[in-house]
Amino acid sequence: MVKLGVNSVLFKAFSFREAAEAIKNCGYDGIEISAIEGMCEHLDLSRWREQKEELISISDSLNLPFLSTEVASRDRQRLLTAFEAGAEIGIPVINIGSGGKKDDEDSFKEAMEAIALSAADALSFGVTLCVKAHVGAAVHDTETTLRMVKEVNCEGLGVDMDPSHIYRAGENPAEELPKVFSAIKHIHIRDCLGRGPSPGEPAMQACGRGDIDLFGYFEAMVKADYDGPVCLEVIGPEQNMAQGCTIAAESYGYMNAILKRLGAR
Repeated sequence: MVKLGVNSVLFKAFSFREAAEAIKNCGYDGIEISAIEGMCEHLDLSRWREQKEELISISDSLNLPFLSTEVASRDRQRLLTAFEAGAEIGIPVINIGSGGKKDDEDSFKEAMEAIALSAADALSFGVTLCVKAHVGAAVHDTETTLRMVKEVNCEGLGVDMDPSHIYRAGENPAEELPKVFSAIKHIHIRDCLGRGPSPGEPAMQACGRGDIDLFGYFEAMVKADYDGPVCLEVIGPEQNMAQGCTIAAESYGYMNAILKRLGAR
């Protein structure tokens, strides 16, 4: 079964316990704990051992398993710490972007070398490094995603298929998902108005408010028998609790209704 979660960055103004309680109350199956340096570090990689027992206790008490963490950094040492923390806390997927520059061959090659090293590191810890196409990065669309998978060719690497970035690359995410499905290990989800470059204000990133054919995207997901995490990731200005819960609950209702209609929940 598809597991719906929320990246805790949506609740960056609050403690991890408060974020987790809100996400649980909105109906979600699990949580993606944010470890984005300088933005939201509910998982603080500089002191994760001190946090470990509390994080596990919160997750267990709410029956809200860790689906993933977003590190959003290609720094190898930071990723090594994230892999170790993930292995011990029970976080199976570590998400990043590729870094680098769009349409720059030297930058692409440098990014692939770094990702290959970290994918092998992830495999050694028993976790998965997932990389998503990102606006303006070396990996920014379906073509470069497929090239990454082929060139890195490591079991420790997965694709984090985020339809908002694919849409802003000028593509139809529902048509592109099947092309990379065999490598997908995680899905970040949100909506957006227009082709960007920004996904818009947080409220407009709620699923169903924008222009992406998310029904078609979920239909492609279900047809391919995807059964991994689908985590709402909303980036932007700090939200208060009411605003965050509105975005999370509205998105959950939209996604859950689609999955029910498709017979997948």
